[in-house]
Amino acid sequence: MNIPQWALDWSGSLCVVVSLVYLWRKSSTYWHWSNLSLLPYFLLFASSAQWMLAGLQITYLLFGIHGLYLWYLESRKSKGEIRFNEPLWYGVTWAASLAIFAYTVAVTDFREAWNWVQFASVTLALVANFGTTRKRTWSWPVWMLVNAVSAVYFQHLGLWAQFGLQFVLAALSVWGWREWARQDEKVARVATV
Repeated sequence: MNIPQWALDWSGSLCVVVSLVYLWRKSSTYWHWSNLSLLPYFLLFASSAQWMLAGLQITYLLFGIHGLYLWYLESRKSKGEIRFNEPLWYGVTWAASLAIFAYTVAVTDFREAWNWVQFASVTLALVANFGTTRKRTWSWPVWMLVNAVSAVYFQHLGLWAQFGLQFVLAALSVWGWREWARQDEKVARVATV
């Protein structure tokens, strides 16, 4: 493919920013925009042999499809309409994601010191994804760590849109963290009434 890296970089970044607006609202539209960003990002990272980040895009797709369905199930569960086997549903995606992660780690040359930075970024992103699929407020500070580590890595690669996006995403994560904490407080107040 002869798609310029900047086009892949910017199109994926735009989708991510739009997705975050919906994530703050805990709207399932978040998953659609997030999933849309994965193709340009996969192509970007695969074309430069950044295998852990390319594999992470496949993992994100699993989380995206899975997260969309789980948010639907969780919504029905909170209304008392259904019960579902949460450990099974969450476990399947985690098993697949960890298998992808193990494969990408296996094909990565760790003699290259920067691949350890990539490893840290991807590991933290998996933890943050787990929290996001469960709508856990603590996922936001973990995303901020992902942004900090990723900014250093993308600066090294010369992916300037990705580098700049990490600062935007970190700032948006602060807002998301505050919004989810506010929603958590509201739910706690209603529960005590």
